Amino acid sequence: MSNPRLQRAVISVSDKTGLTEFVQALVAAGVEIFSTGGTRKHLENAGLKIRDVADYTGFPEMLDGRVKTLHPKIFGGILARRDHDEDMRLTAEHGIVSFELVVVNLYPFEATVAKPGVSPEEAIENIDIGGPSLVRAAAKNHAFVTIATSPHQYSEILAEVQTQGGTSLELRRKLAAAAYAHTAGYDAAISAWFAKELGQTFPPQLSIPLLLENELRYGENSHQLAAIYKQAGAKGTSLVGAKQLNGKELSYNNLLDLDSALGIVRPLSQAACAVIKHNNPCGAAVGASLAEATRKALDGDPQSAFGGVLAMNQPIDLATAEVLCTPGLFLEAIVAPSFEPAAVELLKTKPKWKANVRLLEVGKLTPQTATIGYRQIEGGMLVQQADVLADPESEWKIATEKKPAEKLLNDLKFGWAIVRHVKSNAIVLAKDGMLLGCGAGQMSRVDSVEIAIQKAGERGPGSVLASDAFFPFPDSIHRAAAAGVIAIIQPGGSVKDAEVVAACNEHGLPMIFTGRRHFKH
Repeated sequence: MSNPRLQRAVISVSDKTGLTEFVQALVAAGVEIFSTGGTRKHLENAGLKIRDVADYTGFPEMLDGRVKTLHPKIFGGILARRDHDEDMRLTAEHGIVSFELVVVNLYPFEATVAKPGVSPEEAIENIDIGGPSLVRAAAKNHAFVTIATSPHQYSEILAEVQTQGGTSLELRRKLAAAAYAHTAGYDAAISAWFAKELGQTFPPQLSIPLLLENELRYGENSHQLAAIYKQAGAKGTSLVGAKQLNGKELSYNNLLDLDSALGIVRPLSQAACAVIKHNNPCGAAVGASLAEATRKALDGDPQSAFGGVLAMNQPIDLATAEVLCTPGLFLEAIVAPSFEPAAVELLKTKPKWKANVRLLEVGKLTPQTATIGYRQIEGGMLVQQADVLADPESEWKIATEKKPAEKLLNDLKFGWAIVRHVKSNAIVLAKDGMLLGCGAGQMSRVDSVEIAIQKAGERGPGSVLASDAFFPFPDSIHRAAAAGVIAIIQPGGSVKDAEVVAACNEHGLPMIFTGRRHFKH
């Protein structure tokens, strides 16, 4: 199929970025421009000759602009099949001209509903009707018509128009696919808004608009393809779109680990550092300074920290960078709100891994905004409320005869903040604001206790123990007491709670029931 010469374009856009320059180039290439409302005025103010759609159709804009392009003389010129004689006869009979280019982006619905206090009436008025119809019509007839839905596409279209007089079928197919993805995402945003307005946590049909951010080096393993997508309308601090200051491109596993590390340090008020290995924390700590917290986190499990991923909740200064440059230490990636220039220079030049470590700057950390979590299973998706909210300490109960002292209470709170990020069955031992041992992902809670004790080693005596779920039997309490654990925090709720409490009383251990478990499968 030959490339149809581009003779006419109909243009109606909300985002006018780069529009004047694009249209100037089209006009220079001999393209006649039809437009409406604000777009027409914008272009005419730039000195361009624009044909008014209302003058062409003989039908005025009406209903406060709700009806502008919805007319057979517009849609006939877009949808007519140039290789169908009957289509061409009918369009000629009704005075319909052909449009080879449609340039449309839609009313800013997502930006509108994201504004504080926006009314339902304002939201409804920002639901585009004519725009999606134009986009879908042009995309359907992409054999003959080019559809542009983003300013990012202008240069590629112009390059072909200026060299070939029109666009290639290959480009038109690609732009048609992008157009349908664009309208699908737009409708998904409207659907999500209606679900929220109706109080539907789980609407009857769920659409998740995602925008390709980057293709990744590979997936969990080198033979798997992978990419990262940004959730349309997502706000707050995240790794998606983070600024990379150094190192190789990120892998799928890097991003999973970095996200987990950020999740640990984000809610902590003190300077904090977390070290992640295979999506579980092998080190985490708070301190009077970020350098102190980082040293404590790395000392939590030095063997596992080798090749680990780190997150900090404060800007990385030179003192913290010095800690990270400890001889013999190798790190895969480091994420923080920001890096002092001197810290970046040191990390890029001093350690042996200087050229390889990935440094990511995400900006000021904001509370997690995700309220819904998604997990794919074969044939469908599991959807649940995200487990991101802090537990109300007012609901905690001291279940034992002995109460924890203030210092112990601080360590118990720290341990509870960390254990929710460990894969269940999860046990952590902590002391002085530092993770000493972590037992993760075991089929038996007793095994997790053993691993946490083993990791803590000689540092275990005087530590506190946090468990993500209740103890079904008192055996773990006896084992923890033998290892020198001096306080415990757990959800409670077992039929054996009385026996577990009796075991704590036997050993003189204070124990808190939080009333809420934190399984993380």
